[in-house]
Amino acid sequence: MAMAYSLSLRWIALLTGIYILFAPTLGAADTASTWDRAEFTEVRLIAATDTVGYDETIQLGLQFRMDPGWKIYWRSPGDAGSPPVLNFEGSTNIVSFEIDWPVPERFMEAGDLETVGYLDSVVFPIRVQLETIGEKVLIRALIEYQTCKTICIPITAAASLELPSGPAAPNAFAKLIDHYLAKVPRRLEDTSITIETISLTGTPPMQVLELGLQANKEFSDPSLLVEGPRAVRFSRGTKHLSPDFRNVIFRVPVESHVGQTIIGEQILVTLVDSAHAVEFPVDVTAISDKKNGLSTSPLFRILGIALLGGLILNLMPCVLPVLAIKVLGVIRHGGGENWQVRSNFLASASGIILSFLLLATGATILKLAGIAVGWGMQFQEPLFLVFLILVLTVYSCNLFGFFEIPMPTWIGRVATPTNADGNNSTLGASFWTGALATLLATPCSAPFLGSAVGFALSRGPVEIIVIFAALGIGMASPYLLLAAMPTFATRLPKPGAWMGWVRIAMGISLVGTVIWLLTILSAQVGLLNAGILAVLMVICGLILRLAYNGKRTSKRVSLATIGLISAIALIVPQVAPLPNSGINSGKFSQDHWQKFEVSAIGLLVEAGNTIFVDITAEWCLTCKVNKSLVLNKAKIVEQLTAPGTIAMRGDWTKPDPIIAQYLATFGRYGLPFNVIYGPGTPLGSVLPELLSEGSVVSALQQAKGMFEKDSKQQNR
Repeated sequence: MAMAYSLSLRWIALLTGIYILFAPTLGAADTASTWDRAEFTEVRLIAATDTVGYDETIQLGLQFRMDPGWKIYWRSPGDAGSPPVLNFEGSTNIVSFEIDWPVPERFMEAGDLETVGYLDSVVFPIRVQLETIGEKVLIRALIEYQTCKTICIPITAAASLELPSGPAAPNAFAKLIDHYLAKVPRRLEDTSITIETISLTGTPPMQVLELGLQANKEFSDPSLLVEGPRAVRFSRGTKHLSPDFRNVIFRVPVESHVGQTIIGEQILVTLVDSAHAVEFPVDVTAISDKKNGLSTSPLFRILGIALLGGLILNLMPCVLPVLAIKVLGVIRHGGGENWQVRSNFLASASGIILSFLLLATGATILKLAGIAVGWGMQFQEPLFLVFLILVLTVYSCNLFGFFEIPMPTWIGRVATPTNADGNNSTLGASFWTGALATLLATPCSAPFLGSAVGFALSRGPVEIIVIFAALGIGMASPYLLLAAMPTFATRLPKPGAWMGWVRIAMGISLVGTVIWLLTILSAQVGLLNAGILAVLMVICGLILRLAYNGKRTSKRVSLATIGLISAIALIVPQVAPLPNSGINSGKFSQDHWQKFEVSAIGLLVEAGNTIFVDITAEWCLTCKVNKSLVLNKAKIVEQLTAPGTIAMRGDWTKPDPIIAQYLATFGRYGLPFNVIYGPGTPLGSVLPELLSEGSVVSALQQAKGMFEKDSKQQNR
């Protein structure tokens, strides 16, 4: 009997242990729905208690499990994807529910797109408000979500769960739900983190939100998530931690292709750190709109800068060929009348100023339409380049003496600087010479010009038109000066046979400009198609020359030749296969240049690196001058290849929204553009348009020197 009694106790103890061990799982089976399995993911509902209890709310969880590499999305998914949507229609004893969103991860997708979501698995805690306290609950859920890896799949799932009435006690799922509840950012309701500075730079479609935060504990690796209007995109941006790690400044790019501004809106900011996960609303009506560094300056000061920038533009490489032609015009007036000189130079000045006003009008229209605008952006369009090549080819043919007749009216007004006898300039030709000078000037950026253009394009229509008019007046000032003092030209020697050699020299300068434009075109439509266009231009010149009998060229021949060549030339870019576009399409001959990646800059700076960024384009002659005279020099190459220094180069030859947005974050809309980042200058230090070895070396040393100083202070 004793042995039988002992065996019975052993069996009872064993069964009791098994029950205690597996009871949570057995009990939990009734508080979780079955998995709804799709091809790459599954989802179910879970409850934190086995029964309803006697509170006003119950705690549920929406549990996802994904195959390796697959993800689902946060409530603000970023550039792609959509968040899970939950529908409890058909459920009983439920008034409302609220989903909590744990801290997500950022993912960089193809094409520099950024998404925000969850990888592998996640549980979304759900608080359910009951209609009648203590009564059983029947939940019928319809779940719509999207899962992505290299492709995205929309999925609709269903789940049902019933909780009976009775006293509530935590079950096996309670810890799992609590684990993800701890990852949900709390609302900031104390002073543990305070907003020190907040500002907004630029105007739509490109702006930059700068947010400075201070904490009463040290930050570890803070990151920021910003949510706002649906039409506005907030990118990752950059950050800068103070030496004591209690202050951080974030610069977040803000982009809206519909032109919407966040001024007057309320945005939700989520700060994520190892010791902090908080969210707080920011009323954007309280933001100070800094625009750019010149925003506090009086408008007359900006107009003065614009006048000076326009004047200096006359000395930039882009404009020199057209200025050479104008020099020919000055010489041609030798021994002439004052009124002729005055009227022709006033016509040239009018062409310049009106062209700038047209550029301002076009920029205003594009900006109001939500399209990013920039200085020289028309050189990114192949058809515009073909048009310029055609005009300059006909212009140079006239200077070479390939024709000396009144061309068809529209061509004569646009392209020819002389009339039938080749001696007297017409007002129409002078006007169009000024307009052509403006067009050729737009790919160049001069000192003061970038600041004026950046200020204008970050403002409204009135400021754009007024500042562009000032730029035009500045560029036209040499012509206006000669119009005011015509005796300078009339006292020159009278034209003679020597003028023929001067015209040939001017024609050669235009041919050089055509070759430069062809190199730009080849980068956009390919070398073969640019070569075809070059052959067409040569054929055009040969036909005009062969048809010239020494006195006149057939008007029909000239019209037919130029019309046919123009039609064929304008078709070339349309049928040409375009090379791959984007910032990664540029080919850089130097091994030390890396491809420009905005998203990598912040991480590299945090690791203690110094980053030199060069944004360039084939159509930017000032960029080429900077490369030749500074960036390709042995001293600078040695600096850029030093340990801890990374050189990045972006190519804006063709339209690229990433580069356009990047420039706008600095209030800049044209090239050249160079900026240096480092632990000492984490938000970037912008260099002047015209580089010098001294300015580059000094900026590099400043970034590295400040880092060394901070390191010494931290080690003390």
